[in-house]
Amino acid sequence: MTDLAREYGEGLYALCAEEKLTEDMLAELQVLKSLFRQEPDFCRLLSNMSLPKQERVQILDSALRGQVHPYMLNFLKLLCERGILHEFEGCEAAFRESFNRDHAVVEATVTTVTALTDAQRLKLKSRLRDMTGKTVHLTEKTDPAVMGGVLLEMNGQRYDNTVRHRLEEIHRAMIDNE
Repeated sequence: MTDLAREYGEGLYALCAEEKLTEDMLAELQVLKSLFRQEPDFCRLLSNMSLPKQERVQILDSALRGQVHPYMLNFLKLLCERGILHEFEGCEAAFRESFNRDHAVVEATVTTVTALTDAQRLKLKSRLRDMTGKTVHLTEKTDPAVMGGVLLEMNGQRYDNTVRHRLEEIHRAMIDNE
């Protein structure tokens, strides 16, 4: 994330915090992030400097007026006017970091060979909540390459208790002993 994205994302968060809109705006940011990823041509159009700034802003206004909160629309227009719409995902990440900090939320990603059952998910979230003292937002991934066990990424740390990792450790130990 760039310093510019951090500045804009935190600025939007500060405004929304004053107005008690952080939860709604975080949800809108996440929907827009998904939309922009699904429709990259829309973002390219809004970032096309050969179109006059007013025209790009009008396209944005026509597409999103009444669909998003006025603060969000104005935020997107500001990014568009300044030619920095490409910083949107960084702004969303900065907003989310501020939200998580203020609401005692930690984001964790768990990778397993098969999808977690409801019971496994609840147990994992409960353990992580007990460890961190925070609400846990869990993202789940499946990857047959892990072969079994759990790979957990949280707070910039990686906890690898997968069969694949254990086999790699055994392999390294065997090579080191040769």
